[in-house]
Amino acid sequence: MAKLAHSMIRVLDEAASVKFYEDVFGLRIADRLDFDSFTLIYLRDAAGDFELELTVNKDRDTPYDLGDGYGHLAFVVEDLEAARDTAIEAGAAPRDIVDFRPAGETVAKFFFVADPDGYQIEVIEKGGRFA
Repeated sequence: MAKLAHSMIRVLDEAASVKFYEDVFGLRIADRLDFDSFTLIYLRDAAGDFELELTVNKDRDTPYDLGDGYGHLAFVVEDLEAARDTAIEAGAAPRDIVDFRPAGETVAKFFFVADPDGYQIEVIEKGGRFA
């Protein structure tokens, strides 16, 4: 049986990215591996062992092209409005909360917010399949 370990994103500014994920989602550095040409920072929340790996290429000075293939990370939170307020207080610009009801019944309530590199993050209120 395979176990999901981490997801990696490339970031331009280590300090800005770590601060964003700490301030907005409460992630903490679990490990930091520094090499000659790159650094790997593993972030983890207190609830699990899945990690977000931030890769910083030291010779990079321009933002990454995220392309046109839409992908995102997702976090589940107890209080969606409080999470949105936290993002605003951290200087982020979260989008409006969406109550997704394609057939009349709520499937999920969520909002999206971008990290300092433009990666989209879905913040979902705990409930239903996201319990």
